[in-house]
Amino acid sequence: MNDILAKLDALPSLRVMDVEYVHVAMDNGDDLYVTALGLPWLAQLLPGNYWTDAAWFAAHNQRLSGTSTLYRIQTKPVGGRPRDIVLKWNRMGQDIPGETQVHELEGAEFNSPFEEFALVFELRRAARRSSQPVRTHKPLAIYVPAGHVEMDRLGRKAYKFDAKLDSHTEIELHANRNYAVIYEWIKGLDALQAIRQGLLTKEDLPALIARADDEMRRAGFRVRDSKAQHIILRRSAAGDLARDRGGQALYATVDFELLERTPEHEAARRAAKRQAYLIRQARRFEASEEMPPNLKLVNVMGVDYVYGRTDSTSGALWVVGRDPSLFDYFLPENWRRTPRTKLSVINQIYDTRTKDNVHLVWKVCRVGEQPDMDPFKPDEKRILEYGYNSPFEEIALNQELARKGIAVTYPRAIYMTGSRSRMSETLSDPSRYRSHAHLLMPDGLPVLRPGHDYMLIWGYWNGPDELLAEKDEEYYVSLSALQAYRQGVISEQDYLRIVEVSRSRLHSVGVEDLNLRGNHLLLALDAHDHLLLDEAGLPQIRICSFELLRRTTAKPIY
Repeated sequence: MNDILAKLDALPSLRVMDVEYVHVAMDNGDDLYVTALGLPWLAQLLPGNYWTDAAWFAAHNQRLSGTSTLYRIQTKPVGGRPRDIVLKWNRMGQDIPGETQVHELEGAEFNSPFEEFALVFELRRAARRSSQPVRTHKPLAIYVPAGHVEMDRLGRKAYKFDAKLDSHTEIELHANRNYAVIYEWIKGLDALQAIRQGLLTKEDLPALIARADDEMRRAGFRVRDSKAQHIILRRSAAGDLARDRGGQALYATVDFELLERTPEHEAARRAAKRQAYLIRQARRFEASEEMPPNLKLVNVMGVDYVYGRTDSTSGALWVVGRDPSLFDYFLPENWRRTPRTKLSVINQIYDTRTKDNVHLVWKVCRVGEQPDMDPFKPDEKRILEYGYNSPFEEIALNQELARKGIAVTYPRAIYMTGSRSRMSETLSDPSRYRSHAHLLMPDGLPVLRPGHDYMLIWGYWNGPDELLAEKDEEYYVSLSALQAYRQGVISEQDYLRIVEVSRSRLHSVGVEDLNLRGNHLLLALDAHDHLLLDEAGLPQIRICSFELLRRTTAKPIY
């Protein structure tokens, strides 16, 4: 224990669902994830001080009532100070008792321990802004004992547990390990105990439960299984129930395994987060906020990025601009597994909305692949000799074109996977790895690393960033020139003219597309399904593909 406390500053930290934890890995394989509220009591929260010492646990625990397994435990004193805690074994992946008979439980699922703590912290933040705050006990730690337990012994259903995995990419959940949430113990008595002791009448109980539900709903939350045992009342110095100035009983709420946001709060939360995102995107190169310790401001090929590692995948992320607040929007867990639409039969390009309701287009870059071209055809031979641009080259070219007045789509981020992949040498093109070898990040790693997939994230273009920041609306619908032709929006003559005009515009600024085609060019329709036109009466054209763009003038030196 002393070793752990001595190394407190060196203990790894992680962020799961917007909650910061310090991770304590025990020599016996146990894991403890301690919140900021639990850190002052870290010594008492080490499992040997309440759980793994069987004799101490037997003498200092009280089994609490309920359908779950929970205990009130007094920890061993450390520095002369014990701590009363509540330890509850988490029921994620289990069926909810009575869910088929009770309408209120329809569609409900037990929270994972990390979901539960994230929601409780959010509820506590909301309570601080309310005139009628919901009081809760403090979430201190999540305890995960070592050891393999069969899923049926834990009562878990594989399909229910697997559904949890999709939302927990920041941390690995183990199907065969037990999880316990640890809260502080709140002094007082629950509403049923208050009735038994004559402090509350049975007739008072429905109104008290309704009041607790209403105050929680005002904060934007609900608990699917409201029970009298979840309401903890306080005694006054005189021995009766403590009351506020309005004469209402003071209470706190406990047990959050079925806590969830109300649909209205969930929608408002997503809308607010999206609006904050749009405002920050419009000012992404202006931000001057101090970088948190895990992020660095870097410049690659003349473009500013916020760079950091993605703990959930052991990968890396470069977010375009200078605003560290945008980093979390592009963590892979926010977009990799959301419903998506494939936009190409050849390339891995997808349209999706993130968990924060941000509309994105992402693609797997082909850097390091040898283009599938015929070396005996002059135009294809040029592509073979040039190769695919790296994602950093793509964004550098994108920004260069924008500075020169060429309309382009908005790049958002570059993500490098942590997992490694292999490619046959006969299919690979190592030229970009050689040309980028001198470009290193603050952690000493090269920006371009063989064996890793790179994904380029673009904003779905439905209007200028500045316009969306002022008012969040779907101003335009974008479609490629090829789509527009296939859908009868433009004629063959229009299509060919759009391609040639685009070729000419690129040439005028010293750039060419080695494989220019209609799906590299984006057009837009307004709310009346009319094409947006420029001053010359041509459709407004936006370049949206950069992997085979090549400078025809001298290449900048980075």
